[in-house]
Amino acid sequence: MLFQGQNLSAELLNDGIVEFKFDAQGSVNKFDQQTFKEYIEVVAAINNCADAKGVLVTSGKSNFIVGADITEFLTMFKLPEAELIPWIKGGSDVFDSFEDIKLPTIVALNGFALGGGCEMSLACDYRIADTTCSIGLPEVKLGLIPGFGGTVRLPRIIGADNAVEWMSTGKAFKPEQAMAVGLLDAVVAPEHLREAAINMLKQAMSGKLNWQAKRQQKLEALKLSPVESIMTFNTCKGMIAAKAGKHYPAPMMMVKTIEAAALLGRAEAMLIENANFAKLAKTDAATAQIGLFMADQVVKGKAKKAAKMATKQVNKAAVLGAGIMGGGIAYQSAYKGTPIIMKDINDAALDLGLNTAAGILTKQVERGRMNVKTMAGVLNNITPTLSYDSVKDVDIVVEAVVENPKVKGMVLAEVESFLSEDAILTSNTSTISIDLLAQSVKRPENFCGMHFFNPVNKMPLVEVIRGKATSEETVAAVVAYAAKMGKSPIVVNDCPGFYINRVLFPYFAGFSQLMLEGVDFAAVDKIMEKQFGWPMGPAYLLDVVGVDTADHCTGVMSSGFPTRMAKIDNDPVSTLYSNKRLGQKNGKGFYDYGQDKRGRPTKVASADAYALFESTCADKKEFSSEDIIARLMIPMVNEVVRCLEEGVVDTAAEADMGLIYGIGFPPFRGGAIRYLETLGLTNFIAMADKYAHLGEIYQVTDGLREMAKSGKSYFNTDVKTA
Repeated sequence: MLFQGQNLSAELLNDGIVEFKFDAQGSVNKFDQQTFKEYIEVVAAINNCADAKGVLVTSGKSNFIVGADITEFLTMFKLPEAELIPWIKGGSDVFDSFEDIKLPTIVALNGFALGGGCEMSLACDYRIADTTCSIGLPEVKLGLIPGFGGTVRLPRIIGADNAVEWMSTGKAFKPEQAMAVGLLDAVVAPEHLREAAINMLKQAMSGKLNWQAKRQQKLEALKLSPVESIMTFNTCKGMIAAKAGKHYPAPMMMVKTIEAAALLGRAEAMLIENANFAKLAKTDAATAQIGLFMADQVVKGKAKKAAKMATKQVNKAAVLGAGIMGGGIAYQSAYKGTPIIMKDINDAALDLGLNTAAGILTKQVERGRMNVKTMAGVLNNITPTLSYDSVKDVDIVVEAVVENPKVKGMVLAEVESFLSEDAILTSNTSTISIDLLAQSVKRPENFCGMHFFNPVNKMPLVEVIRGKATSEETVAAVVAYAAKMGKSPIVVNDCPGFYINRVLFPYFAGFSQLMLEGVDFAAVDKIMEKQFGWPMGPAYLLDVVGVDTADHCTGVMSSGFPTRMAKIDNDPVSTLYSNKRLGQKNGKGFYDYGQDKRGRPTKVASADAYALFESTCADKKEFSSEDIIARLMIPMVNEVVRCLEEGVVDTAAEADMGLIYGIGFPPFRGGAIRYLETLGLTNFIAMADKYAHLGEIYQVTDGLREMAKSGKSYFNTDVKTA
């Protein structure tokens, strides 16, 4: 054994082959400080081995290397940029030192080879993968660019245009895709991977393969003529500017890094990558996107833990109510492999539910993402019925009937009488108290909320709402079922609006008040979409949610929080509702909806809506972008803080992911709490205090003032006060 560490080893095999193995003590291989320390020692051991003739890089895990340990890197990212650059260079130098070993090298790739794992493969002369391999550079999703030489080596191996596509999308590619662009030298079945890698390495060692030429290509400038260079990089920059926009700087920085290094050798090119990586590491976008990645791990980790704890397995489900929502729930369960009964009281409703599921599947077939046979299999997993008898043997029921407490209570009581003693009953309610609905059932410990978001097939979030009587076993089983459905479940405690709607409606209230003061709703939408980054501004979102639904929810929130969320006199939303302008569902709300001559959907700020507002809203008045953003976002952030303090949601990570997954909070801002901490707690309080006279939704909590005073972070502090 040439070297044996905690994570890495180097062993001299027959024929002068050194096996350089990644086999960390944990469940996966990743680049952390310990691995880098051992990496340097492995390179030295290989260089000092007189009998070594070639290097085979392998993994002792089912995945090659999943990337860098971002949790360790975050601490380093806090360094000043001038100190960060040498630290980053130290990492890329390690990869360079391996690439410079004066022996042919090959890597055998299995499973995930992402980020640093992909970059490790790029430092080798040859790359061979098995059919399980998934390879890519996802750093852009963290607001970064590759930092271990990816921007230098990948363009020189697969061409600048291909490299830009790979790095700007951050996608993981299948072996055949990587083979097609020239990243891989061969793809084999898993059982042949080691043998094939050794055979190819021996050919290089014997001189049958020119490994020196392969390596030299990575050390030199890109082979692009001046005209090709201008065309390639200008085209790439134009496409990325249109797609990524100003809020996501990493993709554009990646293109500029490749362009600036195009005519340079490896050493000079690496310096550009080092410097630009450091610049991005200091941006708010990177902090937010890395925070989101870690928050997502928290949510996924809790779901996995719930699945292990769950004493009740969900192998068969039922949904009550076969409307668009029920059809979406049925589709999602069936698509992910859990057969589901769809129950309603008439055939027309069942047809609507089945058509909803079939419509989603048909689109996937049309886009080539699914074949007809698979589509048929999913539809066969959905059983429509008019009778409760069909639900007797299900493990879980999701009630998705009309949003009316009396109707829901009646339906829940009816279906419970047909279920087994240990069956779980849930309600897909968006506003009605779970504790109130629990009064209708005989086994409240088996009952909780399961709030899906529309459209079900596209929205990742499911709120699992715990009532006072809900057992932990029930919560665990429902979380596990939601995760099995491909959703990201977040457990919240019962309160008016639960979590998402509770924090959304103060945002809407801020918007309504602005309109009463004379702001143009279309101007607000433009600012919140283009400048703040929401996918939809508040007026457009209200139209999509449904003006009738929003008006109903406003009443629920007003009853639940009468001082903070009292119904606003002359609320523009109520004005639209009373004039039967319901939003997209009937084609008229804040906007008029229709189709152009080509059948494409249209959206135009409605002259009729403006006319309705004239009698209740002040004359049109200009507000600055800063004012508009503050007037809408302060109420939302304050309510998220209250939800954390009251324990409605358990952690800042879950609070942020809920907003990202549930209502499309701009990912580059990382969620409400990340946005708060990026602004700075003291700065946010000063901003909120300017508007405190407008009402309780603008007034920060004593807990937030104490957090600011003590310099703590919501991401590592338990702030529950109730």
